[in-house]
Order: sequence, then structure tokens, then C-alpha cells
Amino acid sequence: MQSLGNNSVQSSATPAPRGWSFKAGNIGMAVMVLVFLFAVVFAANQNDVIGWIIAIIALGWLVLAAFVVFGVRGATRKAQEKFATIQADLAGRAGRGAAGPNGGTELVEEEVTRVSAVRDQKLDHSFKIIQVQARVIRENLGKDAGMVGRALETIEITAHNGRGMIKKDNGGEPVSGTVVN
Repeated sequence: MQSLGNNSVQSSATPAPRGWSFKAGNIGMAVMVLVFLFAVVFAANQNDVIGWIIAIIALGWLVLAAFVVFGVRGATRKAQEKFATIQADLAGRAGRGAAGPNGGTELVEEEVTRVSAVRDQKLDHSFKIIQVQARVIRENLGKDAGMVGRALETIEITAHNGRGMIKKDNGGEPVSGTVVN
């Protein structure tokens, strides 16, 4: 399996060492602290009620900014940890599949079985639709020609879609095999 991102040797859980980085959170927090300090100094110099109200509002914005910045950082760390564990799990699965006794065919067989089960479920649903529409036709055969026409159209569409699910991909011919009753 080949990674689409950076092909460096370092792990994605430990970022590459950099110089002093400017993060938006750091800059925003610095601005909020300066606004708060300016408001407190202004309120102390003027000794005015409005100055202290502005300082309290600035403190509220500082607390809100700190909550947002630290919350986002924590969520980012948790997301990075989850991505790292998922990536390690996928790498482990790919390694086990290729190193298996059948040369990695277990995963392919499992996928084919899963796809086959989904196709069988879709075909079963199509047959149920046809059965319901046949009952609608029986109930409305002499009564409602519009309802019978819609039911026949639904049967035609469902049969066409069902046949498309059982055709081979290469030639568009139906699959050959034995019919089991």
C-alpha cells in the first residue's frame, strides 16, 4: 500500500521539528491578552466605571478565546491519534494479507463474498417488488387500468435492473449455471 501524502520516514504522530512557528491560536491569544491588559490599564488610569466594564468584557472575550483555542488543539490531537491508529491498523491488515499462506487471497475472497452477498440481497429485494406488483395487478385487473399499468411498468423496470445485476461484466451476456429450485 502506498501513501498519498508526505513520503518522509518520520511518523505522522510526531511532527517534524520546526523553528518558532506562528500559529493562529497563539497570535489570537496574544492579541486578546494585550486588549485585556490595555483595558485594565485604561480603567485603572481613568478610575471610571465604564473602563472597568470594558475590562470585564475584554476578560470574557479572553476566556472565550482560550476555551476555543485549547478545545480545538485538544480535538486536533485526538483526531491525529485516531488517524495514526487507523493507519497502523490498515498497514497491519495489509501486511497480514500479503504474508498469509495463500499470498493475500483471503482478503480478495472475503471481498468477493461480501459483494456477492450484497448482490443477492438486492436481487431478493427486486423479487419482492415483483411479487408485490403482481398482487397489485391481481387486485386491480378489472377495476383500475392506471394502477395496473403502473404496476406493469414497475415490474419491467425492476426486471431490467435485476437482469443487469446478474450479467457478466465482460460481454454483457447472462451468467451461465444451474438453476436450483
